[in-house]
Amino acid sequence: MPALAPIDPDLWSDEAQPHLMGGRLPSGEVVFPMPQGEAAKDVEPYKLSRTGTLWSWTSQGFLPKEPYEGLGNGEGEGPPDFEPFLLGYIELPGEVIVESVIVDAKLEDLTLGMEMEFCIVPFNQHKTTFAYRPTPTKGA
Repeated sequence: MPALAPIDPDLWSDEAQPHLMGGRLPSGEVVFPMPQGEAAKDVEPYKLSRTGTLWSWTSQGFLPKEPYEGLGNGEGEGPPDFEPFLLGYIELPGEVIVESVIVDAKLEDLTLGMEMEFCIVPFNQHKTTFAYRPTPTKGA
Protein backbone atom coordinates (compact mmCIF):
# COMPACT_ATOMS: atom_id res chain seq x y z
CA MET A 1 0.00 0.00 0.00
CA PRO A 2 1.49 3.36 -1.00
CA ALA A 3 2.12 6.03 1.63
CA LEU A 4 -0.74 8.42 2.24
CA ALA A 5 -0.28 11.97 0.96
CA PRO A 6 -0.79 15.01 3.21
CA ILE A 7 -4.20 16.66 2.85
CA ASP A 8 -2.18 19.84 2.14
CA PRO A 9 1.59 19.60 1.57
CA ASP A 10 2.18 23.02 3.17
CA LEU A 11 0.17 22.43 6.36
CA TRP A 12 3.05 20.86 8.33
CA SER A 13 6.81 20.58 7.97
CA ASP A 14 8.37 17.58 6.24
CA GLU A 15 10.73 16.24 8.91
CA ALA A 16 10.96 13.37 11.41
CA GLN A 17 9.18 15.47 14.07
CA PRO A 18 6.78 17.56 11.95
CA HIS A 19 5.35 20.89 13.08
CA LEU A 20 2.23 22.71 11.92
CA MET A 21 3.28 25.63 9.76
CA GLY A 22 1.98 29.02 10.71
CA GLY A 23 3.21 32.46 9.79
CA ARG A 24 4.77 35.40 11.61
CA LEU A 25 3.29 38.70 10.48
CA PRO A 26 5.50 41.81 10.22
CA SER A 27 3.89 42.92 13.52
CA GLY A 28 5.28 39.78 15.20
CA GLU A 29 1.84 38.16 15.58
CA VAL A 30 1.78 34.42 14.85
CA VAL A 31 -1.11 33.11 12.73
CA PHE A 32 -2.35 29.70 11.59
CA PRO A 33 -2.58 28.55 8.91
CA MET A 34 0.20 30.18 6.95
CA PRO A 35 -1.44 32.73 4.64
CA GLN A 36 -1.41 31.96 0.91
CA GLY A 37 -1.11 34.11 -2.21
CA GLU A 38 -1.06 37.90 -1.83
CA ALA A 39 -1.95 37.57 1.87
CA ALA A 40 1.43 35.86 2.46
CA LYS A 41 3.41 38.93 1.39
CA ASP A 42 5.92 39.80 4.15
CA VAL A 43 4.77 36.82 6.27
CA GLU A 44 7.57 34.53 7.42
CA PRO A 45 6.88 30.77 7.68
CA TYR A 46 6.83 29.78 11.34
CA LYS A 47 7.02 26.30 12.88
CA LEU A 48 4.40 26.10 15.60
CA SER A 49 5.05 24.29 18.86
CA ARG A 50 4.34 20.54 18.81
CA THR A 51 2.74 20.72 22.26
CA GLY A 52 0.03 22.79 23.86
CA THR A 53 -2.90 22.63 26.26
CA LEU A 54 -6.53 21.77 25.73
CA TRP A 55 -8.50 25.02 25.74
CA SER A 56 -11.97 23.71 24.82
CA TRP A 57 -13.51 20.61 23.24
CA THR A 58 -16.66 18.88 21.99
CA SER A 59 -17.71 15.73 20.14
CA GLN A 60 -18.99 15.51 16.56
CA GLY A 61 -21.65 12.83 16.83
CA PHE A 62 -23.30 13.12 13.40
CA LEU A 63 -22.21 13.37 9.77
CA PRO A 64 -21.23 17.02 9.09
CA LYS A 65 -22.72 18.89 6.13
CA GLU A 66 -20.72 19.55 2.97
CA PRO A 67 -17.88 20.31 2.35
CA TYR A 68 -16.97 17.55 4.88
CA GLU A 69 -14.83 14.92 3.13
CA GLY A 70 -14.13 12.40 5.91
CA LEU A 71 -15.44 8.91 6.62
CA GLY A 72 -19.09 8.58 5.65
CA ASN A 73 -18.91 11.06 2.78
CA GLY A 74 -16.91 9.05 0.22
CA GLU A 75 -18.19 7.26 -2.84
CA GLY A 76 -20.50 4.46 -1.76
CA GLU A 77 -20.52 5.70 1.85
CA GLY A 78 -23.22 7.37 3.90
CA PRO A 79 -24.25 8.21 7.44
CA PRO A 80 -23.96 4.56 8.61
CA ASP A 81 -20.22 4.70 7.74
CA PHE A 82 -19.61 7.85 9.78
CA GLU A 83 -17.62 7.52 13.01
CA PRO A 84 -18.05 10.21 15.70
CA PHE A 85 -14.89 12.14 16.58
CA LEU A 86 -13.60 14.68 19.07
CA LEU A 87 -12.75 18.29 18.22
CA GLY A 88 -10.89 20.76 20.34
CA TYR A 89 -9.04 24.02 20.53
CA ILE A 90 -5.39 23.56 21.47
CA GLU A 91 -3.58 26.58 22.89
CA LEU A 92 0.03 26.78 21.75
CA PRO A 93 1.32 29.18 24.44
CA GLY A 94 2.61 32.46 23.07
CA GLU A 95 1.56 31.47 19.54
CA VAL A 96 -2.05 30.67 18.56
CA ILE A 97 -5.08 28.54 19.41
CA VAL A 98 -5.54 25.79 16.81
CA GLU A 99 -8.79 23.94 16.05
CA SER A 100 -8.06 20.24 15.66
CA VAL A 101 -9.40 16.72 15.72
CA ILE A 102 -8.45 15.01 18.98
CA VAL A 103 -7.36 11.36 18.77
CA ASP A 104 -6.39 8.63 21.23
CA ALA A 105 -8.84 9.94 23.86
CA LYS A 106 -12.43 9.57 25.07
CA LEU A 107 -14.67 12.55 25.75
CA GLU A 108 -14.81 11.74 29.46
CA ASP A 109 -10.99 11.69 29.70
CA LEU A 110 -10.51 15.26 28.45
CA THR A 111 -9.83 18.02 30.97
CA LEU A 112 -9.28 21.74 30.65
CA GLY A 113 -5.57 22.54 30.42
CA MET A 114 -4.42 18.97 29.78
CA GLU A 115 -1.22 18.65 27.78
CA MET A 116 -1.66 17.77 24.11
CA GLU A 117 0.80 16.86 21.36
CA PHE A 118 0.75 17.21 17.58
CA CYS A 119 0.45 14.08 15.44
CA ILE A 120 -0.31 13.03 11.86
CA VAL A 121 -3.26 10.66 11.32
CA PRO A 122 -5.13 9.16 8.35
CA PHE A 123 -7.90 11.40 7.03
CA ASN A 124 -9.30 8.95 4.50
CA GLN A 125 -7.94 6.13 2.33
CA HIS A 126 -5.68 8.52 0.39
CA LYS A 127 -4.75 11.44 2.64
CA THR A 128 -3.36 12.28 6.08
CA THR A 129 -4.23 15.22 8.28
CA PHE A 130 -3.03 16.66 11.57
CA ALA A 131 -4.52 16.04 14.99
CA TYR A 132 -3.66 16.44 18.64
CA ARG A 133 -3.66 13.74 21.30
CA PRO A 134 -3.12 13.75 25.05
CA THR A 135 0.57 13.78 25.89
CA PRO A 136 1.49 10.41 27.40
CA THR A 137 2.15 10.67 31.12
CA LYS A 138 5.62 9.72 32.28
CA GLY A 139 5.78 6.21 33.65
CA ALA A 140 2.57 5.15 31.89
